[in-house]
Amino acid sequence: MPAVKKNQAPAKAKKTVASKASGRYAEVSRKTGETDIKVRLSIDGKGSGRIDTGIGFFDHMLSAFSKHGFFDLECMVKGDLKVDGHHSVEDCGIVLGEAIKKAVGDKAGISRYGYFILPMDEVLVLCSLDLCDRPYLGFEYEYRVPMIGELDTELVREFFYAVSYSAGMNLHLKVLSDGNAHHVTEAMFKAFAKALDMATSYDKRISGVLSTKGAL
Repeated sequence: MPAVKKNQAPAKAKKTVASKASGRYAEVSRKTGETDIKVRLSIDGKGSGRIDTGIGFFDHMLSAFSKHGFFDLECMVKGDLKVDGHHSVEDCGIVLGEAIKKAVGDKAGISRYGYFILPMDEVLVLCSLDLCDRPYLGFEYEYRVPMIGELDTELVREFFYAVSYSAGMNLHLKVLSDGNAHHVTEAMFKAFAKALDMATSYDKRISGVLSTKGAL
């Protein structure tokens, strides 16, 4: 075994998934008596994700959001899961919404609006959004099952509500064709990712922000 040189440089630390080098970037932390959350988000990423919320199905949904929106996302959540998943999911939505708002910045040159109708097997879901700084959530779906894996289905709406209000986003989700609850939820997260990717994309025809008022 070769000897290690005395002045040999230490091994480089593993790079984070989301970094300033990949474009519009935000890092947001929030710690309360119920949760400790750290989010790093690069809007101009490649879809790399490192997610650990303690709720397996929720991890899967956030990974799908990252991959299909081409967002580099790190989301580390320590929550009071001994109580239930409510605080972890809702607070994650708050922090992710803050990160989206911070990463997008002044919105100059972006399309502002995004929409997508996403099929997943028998399910069809519409997502439409406006990065207008006027929060609102339209959520047209009622779950028929209480849980998907370890995720309480009531928390899906709570998550999107928290994201929309924290990001200052007008967000509408509507299930056009119903089916398996797993498919419905995954289609929601993927449609949201595609719509947000569209809304945050630059359009060279836009000077300043896309508003007749000149501000959002």
